[in-house]
Amino acid sequence: MMTTYQSPPAVLSAAKAAARAHAVEVRRQACADYGRLAAEKLAIQADRLGGSCGTVIGGYWPMGDEIDPRPLLDILAGRGCVVGLPVVVARGQPLLFRQWGVGDVLEQGLHGTSHPAATAATVVPDLLLVPLLAFDMAGYRLGYGGGYYDRTLAGLRQRHHVTAIGVAFAAQRVQAVPRDHHDQRLDLVLTEHGMVKPETS
Repeated sequence: MMTTYQSPPAVLSAAKAAARAHAVEVRRQACADYGRLAAEKLAIQADRLGGSCGTVIGGYWPMGDEIDPRPLLDILAGRGCVVGLPVVVARGQPLLFRQWGVGDVLEQGLHGTSHPAATAATVVPDLLLVPLLAFDMAGYRLGYGGGYYDRTLAGLRQRHHVTAIGVAFAAQRVQAVPRDHHDQRLDLVLTEHGMVKPETS
């Protein structure tokens, strides 16, 4: 049974912690088994994202066992898309995005992240690539618990239309992600096997 915002906070927190522990191991194994091949398969699906010249793509620089979007970002940048990478400003705050170009030197940020220098232009994504630990067919993702992407998406969606695309190994799909009313829904999920469109109830 899916755990939703109707569950007591302690129950939801425990459910998310258990789900993260399992998801971390699943993703680690997927990355070890076919991480490089999966990154290449993401890249050849660039056309599925629908971005055109001038579209602002909010990407991410992979950490640990996250599926690697860099070959995909290289292709999108080569087609004239503006690529931005996230910056963790402070705990409890939404992410901001700074423009990135292939070959740019990155700085180290909070939580082990890497981001463009403060001299890079700030951009607002039209299309946001979202890393995750697990996803379900309702379009919800399990993150790391900091709430950065949920706050970021909530803020972006109040300002303009943004398409949120989870990026994951296909093995990261689960039956149901524990969630509450703060969790933002993904519009699509891109895996090495193709684009997944969440089911609508």
